[in-house]
Amino acid sequence: MRLIVHARQAFGKSLLEALLARGDDVVAVYCPPASGANADPLREFALYKGFEVHQPACWDDPAVLEQMKTHKADLCVMAGVTTPVPEQALNIPLHGTIELHLSLLPMHRGPSPVKWAIVRGERKTGVTVFWPDTGLDTGPVLLQKEVDIGPHDTSGSLYENGLQPLGVQALLEAIDRVSSGTAEKTAQDSTGSYEGWFRREQAMIDWSKPAADVYNLIRGCDPQPGAWTVCDGKTLQIFDCRLSEHGSGAPGELIATDANGMLIAAGTGAIVVSRVRLDGSGKMAAGEFLEYAGVSTGSTFC
Repeated sequence: MRLIVHARQAFGKSLLEALLARGDDVVAVYCPPASGANADPLREFALYKGFEVHQPACWDDPAVLEQMKTHKADLCVMAGVTTPVPEQALNIPLHGTIELHLSLLPMHRGPSPVKWAIVRGERKTGVTVFWPDTGLDTGPVLLQKEVDIGPHDTSGSLYENGLQPLGVQALLEAIDRVSSGTAEKTAQDSTGSYEGWFRREQAMIDWSKPAADVYNLIRGCDPQPGAWTVCDGKTLQIFDCRLSEHGSGAPGELIATDANGMLIAAGTGAIVVSRVRLDGSGKMAAGEFLEYAGVSTGSTFC
């Protein structure tokens, strides 16, 4: 089949690599317009492989739709696309468009599904390949694959070690099903959930919550946006940590320090913090932070 790849960043690069490695006929590559100083790995790899990369600023432009038709594609494969794509564009390829979402739809529709699954304390998630429509991750499902969320997984480790390779595998399988005429279209259940972007304001630690909730927030915000707290007027992002069965104190109280880091009390239970970032600097060991900031036992994080 003649395929359009419409994706972005490292996942898009991995997908294009996999398609080319098995000899699929990729006829066009689309990715979002450039933003910021960092290059898009998909764009760079596609250019290296000799593709013309299309980066439309607006999908409602009739010229963009007409140009897309010239590829005479059988299927468009989307992943990580956050810009709305109109139904007219989705339907241009002969068999339409399939899209990857990093959750088990209908749960965790929206742009930050990996973070939300961990923050909610869930033990299982997965990937869904679906047929996008005009809604937000609401189209019929083609296939799903599950993956466990380990007790120490962060959003970064879960994505890199689980969801990214599983997502590429799922898309390859979905393409084969479309090609063979066995691709399903199963309507999503009317239940489910939707969450928006997980932003910095939602990453603020509430130490009055149980330690398990604080721990899940820290894991879900690692590496971005970084769960944060304030101590003595200093903003501190927390990364490496673990739950502790020992120690009690007022929520946010620094109740002990040792070679392993800082023991901070939560509403119930406590967290051992071993690596932090202070006011946007590089990550540092908790002991280094204690020495630099002059924070000691009895100080309060809030």
